[in-house]
Amino acid sequence: MSAHYDTYDYPNYWIGRDYEHGSELIAIKAFLSKIPKIHTILEIGAGFGRLTPSYSYRARKVILTDPCSKLLKIAREQFVGRKNIQIFQSSLERLSDKIKGKQANLVIMVRVIHHIENLEKAFFTVNKILKPGGYFILEFANKMHLKATIREVLKGNLTFRFDIFPSDRRSKRSKKTGAINFFNYHPDVVLGSLKHCGFNVVEKRSVSNVRSAFLKSLLSTNTLLGLENILQKPFSIINFGPSIFILARKGS
Repeated sequence: MSAHYDTYDYPNYWIGRDYEHGSELIAIKAFLSKIPKIHTILEIGAGFGRLTPSYSYRARKVILTDPCSKLLKIAREQFVGRKNIQIFQSSLERLSDKIKGKQANLVIMVRVIHHIENLEKAFFTVNKILKPGGYFILEFANKMHLKATIREVLKGNLTFRFDIFPSDRRSKRSKKTGAINFFNYHPDVVLGSLKHCGFNVVEKRSVSNVRSAFLKSLLSTNTLLGLENILQKPFSIINFGPSIFILARKGS
């Protein structure tokens, strides 16, 4: 099974992005503190296991899935000997066929939804896999982040914040060559889709709020992450950051 990331050096992408990685860990750690008991965690789009160490200690069983065999090979090498970690290749569309029944207490899906065009189909798949009352940690690329809003207003697009349609971030050339989807979503659309698919939102966080080449050159990563830790919850009210994390819970 081939996948888009088979031809892309995704681990190399994260070199020099300690702030972005750390920002995501802050959100995940905060969400995990709100979940009292976890037996099984499933990460969809786990890639090479970048986030796995941040949550694997909370569960007896961890399942990592991804459509990319190249990335999963790296994950297998990284977690060799970890008997509680199961790894297998699957696309999101085929996942409910491979995982029979409601097995997971927690599903994690980070940096995946921007490749998905049908949100509700994806969320219904997650719903099928989760046990009643199970949790869902979701990340999505935020169409309404501050920089995008300012850019559109300067162009004279004063109705930008009311435009609920996803923003396709691919170039015209990449669209023609069949490049993988990359959508930025309106937070209201994501929240509405979650509700329609049987989820209740527990908490929302704005992530990577101070992502800036200038600030990275000026401040240490630890300082940036200290600011990030303070800003995630209050800035979520205005959907400030380029990335939004949501903790949702499946209805009983």
